[in-house]
Amino acid sequence: MIKEVSVKAKKLALYQKFITKKHLSEIETLAKKLSKLKVVHLNSTSTGGGVAEILYSLIPLLKGVGLSARWYTIEAPKEFFKITKQIHNFLQGKKGDLSESQREFYLSINQEIAKDLQNLEADVWVIHDPQVAAVVNYHPNLHPSVWRCHIDTSHPNFFVWRFLLRFFQQYDKYIFTMRNYVGPDLDTQKATIFTPAIDPINRKNKALNRDISQKIIGRFGLDYKKPLISQISRFDPWKDPWGVIDAYRIVKKEFPALQLALLGSFSSDDPEAYNIIDDLKKYAKGDPDIFILSNQDGVGYREVNAFQVASQVIVQKSTREGFGLTVSEAMWKEKPLIGGRAGGIVEQIVDGETGFLVTTAKEAAEKISYLLKNPKIASQMGRKGKERVGDKFLITRLLRDHLKLYDELV
Repeated sequence: MIKEVSVKAKKLALYQKFITKKHLSEIETLAKKLSKLKVVHLNSTSTGGGVAEILYSLIPLLKGVGLSARWYTIEAPKEFFKITKQIHNFLQGKKGDLSESQREFYLSINQEIAKDLQNLEADVWVIHDPQVAAVVNYHPNLHPSVWRCHIDTSHPNFFVWRFLLRFFQQYDKYIFTMRNYVGPDLDTQKATIFTPAIDPINRKNKALNRDISQKIIGRFGLDYKKPLISQISRFDPWKDPWGVIDAYRIVKKEFPALQLALLGSFSSDDPEAYNIIDDLKKYAKGDPDIFILSNQDGVGYREVNAFQVASQVIVQKSTREGFGLTVSEAMWKEKPLIGGRAGGIVEQIVDGETGFLVTTAKEAAEKISYLLKNPKIASQMGRKGKERVGDKFLITRLLRDHLKLYDELV
């Protein structure tokens, strides 16, 4: 049921130009104190989502500073991931409930996963998101342990929250992205708040020449001489890609050459995405300037990087958002952001300084139009955005947060 993800150690020295001397010293002191500490991270998948992206950078860095860090994902039936996607939606506020048989199946898979985990040794366990949250109930010694919630649980579905609460409560610590995500009846003393972060030297965020980015988007049929707006995210109802298309159509009346790219990826724990991309293609109504692309079309980290670099404006019009790594990614590339006034997006965008926060498609269209008409202001916002990401949302800061937490636990 569990499978180790093989990643090599990465030296902290590679990030020296992104980190202050004070924070570097703090990391080195903590790492020396925690040398050889055995840490196990468990999540649902190694592809297609923000959690996997973070772990592909965090685990190598933990190894690089001297910890014994290991990362595991799960192999489970498709039905399990259908149920856990529903759980994800319920925890973000969707109405309804799980059936009794769905609850039983979810628990049975978590019980099997817990049996496999008993073959591992760890000084600290970090369990990510609701898919595997119940393993703590079936493992006799999953302590000290942390449940890391990456989603927006500020307004969870009452019935599903109550079902899962007894598992959440068994963890020694919880990590949430924002204080208001700490749901009802959780011990606030056990809650730790820190945001996710991006890796400035991975293929998605490494500096990319604009000429190269233009050639890359050209391979997908786009014209780099025409203005481009992009949204990069999972194909998920909470990301409101339909609202992005609506905003694009409003702006296109003023900028007839405008192009829109909606980029996403499919992962094993998100079967809902296939239905959404089919619906989006119908909603696009054959518009040749709307490009709906995924990893199945050859979109990987480098291609995402290219689309972000080549875009005049980046949109992330989510209605619920745990954090939204793509916001920080685009800000790191000095792009102005238009984000939904939701969840972790509000933590990243300083409204009017690094981008704009919006609620409706009409508001998004107004801000897109404003930025296209005022490229100097857009450029200024982009520069401020990069500074903000450098200060708050890089992987070295997340490494420091994890080391502090492990030190506290042990």
